[in-house]
Amino acid sequence: MSDFAATNLQPLDGVTVLDLGQVFNGPYCGYLLAMAGARVIKVESPSGEMLRKANTVSNEDYPFIAFNGNKEAITLNLKSSKGQSLLRQLVQKVDVLVENFKPGTMQKFGIDGRELTEINPQLIYAAGSGYGQHGPNAHYLAMDVTVQAMSGVVAITGRDGEAPLKSGPALCDALGGVHLYGAITSALFRRERTGRGAIIDVAMQDSVIASLCSAISAYYQLGSNPPRTGNHHQARKVSPYNIYSTRDGFVAIICHRENHWRRLAVAMGRPELSEDQSFSDMHARSGNMDQTDAVVSQWTQLRTTQDVFETCQRAEVPCAPVRTLEDVIHDPHLIDRGMLQNVPIGDDRSMMLFTTPLRFDDVSPPSVTVPKELGEDNVGVYGEFLGLTETQVEDLKASGVL
Repeated sequence: MSDFAATNLQPLDGVTVLDLGQVFNGPYCGYLLAMAGARVIKVESPSGEMLRKANTVSNEDYPFIAFNGNKEAITLNLKSSKGQSLLRQLVQKVDVLVENFKPGTMQKFGIDGRELTEINPQLIYAAGSGYGQHGPNAHYLAMDVTVQAMSGVVAITGRDGEAPLKSGPALCDALGGVHLYGAITSALFRRERTGRGAIIDVAMQDSVIASLCSAISAYYQLGSNPPRTGNHHQARKVSPYNIYSTRDGFVAIICHRENHWRRLAVAMGRPELSEDQSFSDMHARSGNMDQTDAVVSQWTQLRTTQDVFETCQRAEVPCAPVRTLEDVIHDPHLIDRGMLQNVPIGDDRSMMLFTTPLRFDDVSPPSVTVPKELGEDNVGVYGEFLGLTETQVEDLKASGVL
């Protein structure tokens, strides 16, 4: 066993990150880095980042709490020349800088990737954005729903003949954050071999394209934009593939292989369906999708969700209950895996917060902590990194730099 493994360190132990991220995309990347063991220092304006300012007194503060735990907290006014000077000094002491400002923002202040990697050639400067740092659309304002619209996610979501719908989760923000994390860890690996830092450009739109794979397949099969398919397979090539009602809820059932269908037919007490020409193979079932759904629905509607689920599990047919958010945040499985933790957040409140999906067999992720107060670590961080005294930090605060 290596010395590193013997010490049971987190994978990114020893990596220091300045997290200038705001809202979802950048902060989620920073959170993943923190949960992998990096020392992540959240850098906010003296008035606090958008999400901290927007939600401070109610359960609506969940996003800020969820994305910004396990980080230190400092403030810095990047619009001031003194603040820009302090950032240039800080980047000489860190490994990674994460930001997801509008492209051109950091360049305007003379503290973009090229400027800062000249100061510290080993720095990994990671920029997340809606559409990337270059290209015809780089300057477009981007939030999750607008990137969903631009990426085709909205166009393929919903039912044919009805208005398109956005996806329920903020998937572009999350996928952008995950890909930004992957790019950073890739750059850290390269730096170990070459000593060279990196300037990283990860766009939310780029990050979501792979999730459109089935829909793009349908486009090529049809030679034109496919219709929206609701809960059906986007290329309408798999059946059963739907959300089916039960006596007390809904279940998702998919038969992606022929043996799935044969097992489901037996479980439904209709083994003869496997020999029926209308349902005998995937091509036939897809061509008779409404009839296939009707057969499955007739069975599910007479049973409870749990009964359908357990029956399908025994038959080895892919199936799951449609669960509510309340079900999910109290899921014993997610709690057992440590993906969800019940964390006190003050004022006799607690929240089920997510940890990290990344798991290693020799070390567990750290416990989740709540975000620090705005600028809580100013004295500690600026003292450690730049040698500033408490009095100097207070003077900078009074002048609006911190």
